[in-house]
Amino acid sequence: MDARPAPFALLRALRPRQWAKNVFVFAALVFAGRLSDHQAVLSVLGAFAVFCALSSSVYLVNDVRDVEADRAHPVKRRRAIAAGEVAPSVALGVAIVLAAAALAGAFALSPGLGQVAVAYLALNLAYSLGLKRVVILDVMMVAAGFLLRAIAGARVIDVAISHWLVLCTGLLALFLGFVKRRQELAARHDGAPTRAILREYSLPFLDQMISIVTGATVVAYSLYAFSPEVAQKLGTEHLGLTIPFVLFGIFRYLYLVHQRGEGENPTAVVLTDPPLILDVVFWAVSVLVALYVWR
Repeated sequence: MDARPAPFALLRALRPRQWAKNVFVFAALVFAGRLSDHQAVLSVLGAFAVFCALSSSVYLVNDVRDVEADRAHPVKRRRAIAAGEVAPSVALGVAIVLAAAALAGAFALSPGLGQVAVAYLALNLAYSLGLKRVVILDVMMVAAGFLLRAIAGARVIDVAISHWLVLCTGLLALFLGFVKRRQELAARHDGAPTRAILREYSLPFLDQMISIVTGATVVAYSLYAFSPEVAQKLGTEHLGLTIPFVLFGIFRYLYLVHQRGEGENPTAVVLTDPPLILDVVFWAVSVLVALYVWR
């Protein structure tokens, strides 16, 4: 492997591509109709930065703990720490600095955001230190991380988070989590799972979980979009027009999983598949039109 400059290797270790997951902090801003509030937008952008720093600090800690297992993995061995490009001591030092700066920034923006940031960091450290080896709970904890991002976006602009937003976010995160486990299991190398927890799963079981969560996600979002309560609160009855994009997105993702063997890295799938990218863009545009234009 070619040597890389230390700053570039450290940047890779921070996994900036994974920061895309933090867009969930914008959900409350959009669905609360606050996009025209410049102060609220700046606050949510600050929350986004906080979660980028927090998530990177967690990735560093996790990669240091799993360095030996990663070195035995055909793909993860290319990670900066596993490849020896970043020393574990340096990674832990950077993780501490990032976490401290993120928490300080979170409390400066909003005490509520600070509390959620602490909960997110504690949740992920507990996951890295052992709970990721507890079957089913491992996926639920990953989903909880997405929920905390959505809650953080609501806390920083001081709006009540909708129970519909919590339900849809949680179900979507469970869907992605179970698909990820399925593809990790399907991509076993040398006949052995690359994660210890995968020994507790099987493809039929995960396919059943995915089927349940897929149906629940579609139903929950559809009920949300057609809910009279939501229509009255948001001032629009046209959110149902976004449902086809949600259906296509889920079905396209399942197609990529079952027909192309993708899904082990959800972020990479969403950021690299052109039809899925376009679908997300069209969904976002349709949401903005329904909420801010066609009222």
